Amino acid sequence: MNDTFSIAIDGPAGAGKSTVAKALSRALDAMYLDTGAMYRAFGLAMLRMGVDIHDAAAVAAHAEKIDVSVDYVDGGQRIYIAGEDVTDAIRSPEVSEAASATSAVPEVRVHMVALQRRIAAGHDVVMDGRDIGTAVLPNATLKVFLTASAEERARRRCKELEEKGAPQPYEQVLSEIEARDYRDTHRAASPLRPAEDAVTVDTSDLDLEGAVQALMDLARQAGIRR
Repeated sequence: MNDTFSIAIDGPAGAGKSTVAKALSRALDAMYLDTGAMYRAFGLAMLRMGVDIHDAAAVAAHAEKIDVSVDYVDGGQRIYIAGEDVTDAIRSPEVSEAASATSAVPEVRVHMVALQRRIAAGHDVVMDGRDIGTAVLPNATLKVFLTASAEERARRRCKELEEKGAPQPYEQVLSEIEARDYRDTHRAASPLRPAEDAVTVDTSDLDLEGAVQALMDLARQAGIRR
């Protein structure tokens, strides 16, 4: 009998998936896997190698050659490329763009999905991304589509960038978010969409505590107890 549970959290960029998923995993004493960080690491590798991120054939040729791995240090997830810790290096706007472009390549997604499934196997896990409920964990105990208005997501991103000392104009950030939404929802490989049995949670008017509480309530309704 399998007593483990899995929670799949999908949604657009800036909806708060990672922040909410981390808090939820702590509350439920479960493993947290940020799949977006894995795609960012691959995108960073392509940039470093000088591969044209918009050349699908060139990117596909490297899909299984880039050694992306995950480890957990002091309860936090760390991302590595060939053993190098790139957890901090993958958070730049340039890498975000590379991740968005390269993650649309089917060969990259096939490789990453297989890796994500291997990492999650046999564990209580909270996993967030853009195709978790539809492709990575189609049999997840609970599937959530976490979203927020593009305007609210842009506001949050601007605040985050300002706090990091790298402010950007709101209109520019909003335009980038809308462009990424379009790419993510229109790509041929695992496009961003809610799983048929996912519960949609709009965080536009919720703070972190409220969003986590909403998902905790859904977890209990799904029979997850901790």
